[in-house]
Amino acid sequence: MKNISASIVSIGTELLLGEIVNTNSQYLSVELAKLGIDVYEHRTIGDNRERLLECFDSLLRKYDMVITTGGLGPTVDDISKETACEFFGMEMKVIEEELETLREIFRRYGRVMTENNNKQAMFPVDAVILKNGAGSAPGCILERNGKRIILLPGPPNEMKLMFDNEVMPHLMELTGSVLYSEVVKVCGIGESAMEELVLDIINSSSNPTVAPYAKTGECRLRVTAKAQNAEKAKELTAPVVKKLVERLGENVYTVGEETLAAAVGRMLSEKGLTISGAESCTGGMVSSMLVENPGISSVFIESCVTYSNSSKIRQLGVTEETLQKYGAVSEQCAKEMAQGMAGRSGSDTAYSVTGIAGPDGGSVEKPVGTVCFGFHFKGNTVTKTAKFHGSRNVIRMRASIYMLDMVRRELLKFRAH
Repeated sequence: MKNISASIVSIGTELLLGEIVNTNSQYLSVELAKLGIDVYEHRTIGDNRERLLECFDSLLRKYDMVITTGGLGPTVDDISKETACEFFGMEMKVIEEELETLREIFRRYGRVMTENNNKQAMFPVDAVILKNGAGSAPGCILERNGKRIILLPGPPNEMKLMFDNEVMPHLMELTGSVLYSEVVKVCGIGESAMEELVLDIINSSSNPTVAPYAKTGECRLRVTAKAQNAEKAKELTAPVVKKLVERLGENVYTVGEETLAAAVGRMLSEKGLTISGAESCTGGMVSSMLVENPGISSVFIESCVTYSNSSKIRQLGVTEETLQKYGAVSEQCAKEMAQGMAGRSGSDTAYSVTGIAGPDGGSVEKPVGTVCFGFHFKGNTVTKTAKFHGSRNVIRMRASIYMLDMVRRELLKFRAH
């Protein structure tokens, strides 16, 4: 496997002014390290031709490649591609296939394509053109005398997609290696708690590597192996994934691409059970997560968004006494909501969510972010209370994920019988 040295150049005056936080360099460094490509420098350059030429000259004297982000748009200050071609002494011409692709993008979104957009379809004839799956600006790979400049767009969603789909296969071919990753998905514990449980595995693993990271309401461990072929890479990941799953136990909801909602749907289907739901503060978000999955109609009966007290009484049979004594945000209310939902739908199981998403409505006893949950199954109702922090939508999202994880854990108990 060949050793390759690299540097990353972020291009854009807005970066120097602090108007945009540069997350691209971090992402690229992590991904290049997985490939065994050594990154020795990060630089940030404004939209200036002379300084960019000087940057290319300085870096390519020392390293095998420069990867740039930004400066591929249609305006006059987007000069990355033109400057890179100038540095390598390459002439650009309009590539008709790319021009037609660009026109189709504008047609699709009902926008008028102006003349300055044509430059996004201009490349040297021997460039490797990189498709942009999330925007209009293609990237490219330029090579001269064993030195490479890889030009990527600035918006992180465009850059990441292009790197993963277009650049990664090219770099793996250069390094003579193949990457294979498995993702262990964890719910119900925080990132720091998860890391503490498996820190020895993380620290003792070099190939494959184990990288923890957090998403809203859940955590993940990406196990990535590098080998000369995919089969060998899979063999390397398998024992590490097994150790992680054994260590984390029921906190792991899946290994792979399955979402938490899909995992819940699968478990219900495997057990031959149906489900319905009643939601207040989450406003149908739990139901929406469930119905994103094909085939969920075989287990998901119905749901109610009972936002007001009167709706909880009318639709679910929550008693006025419960609401007056304990309030809508209480485990007593959540219990009656779940029981009422199971009764009206005839489902085997039913979940309920009621809480304070904010930004107003909290109190000392029940601050913003207080959410109560219920799950009814086989005549028994389990209730829980949790407190979440963040904006209104973050609280709703975290509560929805907590609800799905609560359902999953209760279904695991049923399997144990």
